[in-house]
Formats: sequence, C-alpha cells, structure tokens
Amino acid sequence: MASGHDEDANSVSAQLAGLDLTNLYGSIDKHNVHGLNLTVPEDAQNIIKPWDEREDTSKFAESGVDDQVIIHVPFTQNVRLRSVLLKLGRGEMTPRRLRIYANRTNIVDFAEAEDITPQLNISLLEGETAVHEYPLRAASFANVHSLSLFFSDAVGGDTLRLYYIGFRGDSRSQRKDATEKLEIPAANAPDARVIDRLQEKSGGQQTTAR
Repeated sequence: MASGHDEDANSVSAQLAGLDLTNLYGSIDKHNVHGLNLTVPEDAQNIIKPWDEREDTSKFAESGVDDQVIIHVPFTQNVRLRSVLLKLGRGEMTPRRLRIYANRTNIVDFAEAEDITPQLNISLLEGETAVHEYPLRAASFANVHSLSLFFSDAVGGDTLRLYYIGFRGDSRSQRKDATEKLEIPAANAPDARVIDRLQEKSGGQQTTAR
C-alpha cells in the first residue's frame, strides 16, 4: 500500500510531467504585468509563461542600472496562493533574495518597497538551473489580487536575470465550482423526494388497475 509520502511524490511527478492543475497562469492579468528597472520594460510579460514553456530560456527579463527588479503581477480574480515557481538567471546573474508584497499595487519605487514589511522575505537557491518551487504561507496569501516581487542581491552584484515566474494555488471561481458540485445533491434532494412520491403514487395506481 502506497504511503502518503509516495502519493505526494507521485502527484509532484505528474505536475512536473505537464499535468499541473493548480497552476494559476490562466488567472494572471498578463497584459498588465510590468516591472521596475528592466532593460526592456515589456520583458516583464515575457517571463509569465505557460507551464509547458517554463524551461524556455529564449525569453527573459534583465535588470537595468543595478541588481534590483520589481515585477508587479495582477490577477483577473482573487486567488489563494500556495507557492511561487521561479527559473532564475545563472552564475553571477542569479538573484539571492526575494521579497513578496501582496495587494500592494501602489509600490512605485525601490525606496518605498524598502520601507514596507513584505509578506515573505526569503533567500533564493544558488546554482539551481531548473524551475524551483518556493512554498508560501497560506494564511498570508489567502485572498490576493496582485503581487509585487522584489528580486535583489545578484551573485555578481551588477545585474540579475529572470526566466520564469509562475504560481500554484486556486482561484475563487475554482473554489466556487468545487462548492457547487458538493452542494448539488443537497439542492436536488427535495426534487428527488417529490419524484419518489410521484413514482409511488403512479405505481400504486397501476397496481389498482390490474
């Protein structure tokens, strides 16, 4: 009998193979994704990719005058986030620090970001060339309409690069659909009882006719 750990591992393997039902790419308002301190501002949208393009290195975003970048990611509906998925630059262009701010669409510069306490402040892995998943505290990211991701501290100290940003979790519409599916039997229960009574009555009449 498979253990819970084995089942979790199998689930992760299925997701990595391409079946990722919790990926929130479809809930990202990609056209309004933007970044601060990028060599090409439009590149912020290029790193928001479908899951099957996550390892593509032909599109990326690179910092401009130093090794700090903020990527603003709005969502088309409120979402509950469970993790952030990142493919980072290699070697000296790897950022080592990430601060995430939830529902802070008013962050317009780096000085302001430094004055605000982020919901998450983590050290990023160095030397990781594939997409890596960083878990998030569910309580801090339970009802999110936008994220601001502040990358900094590149290994080389001058420039950082990002290849892919993604998220796992679920949206309000997904939770609503799941709830409605659970409620359908209860909602139809009165109708079912009425049908049963009609069938009983009909059955009784047929017996009498015979």
